[in-house]
Amino acid sequence: MDTNAVLDIGLDALLVAAKLAAPILITALVVGFGISLLQSITQIQEVTLSFVPKALAVGIALLVAGHWMISEIVTFTTDLFERIPQLLGG
Repeated sequence: MDTNAVLDIGLDALLVAAKLAAPILITALVVGFGISLLQSITQIQEVTLSFVPKALAVGIALLVAGHWMISEIVTFTTDLFERIPQLLGG
């Protein structure tokens, strides 16, 4: 196993992690921005106000994108298992 293979696996792992985190992080970002905008317009400065809408939005995002996320990680894991003989030099 050479350094190029390790770097390739590491890069693939980082890309898969970024793809899996993106729906949840973008949802939380958009909902948080919307709540912050609403708070600044209405001058309600309650810190805990944004928690429940963010939690609900992230839960909905997980329900919507969960199947895709699981299939992506299963595909990545299957590809890693298929690379084992090549990585061992066989």
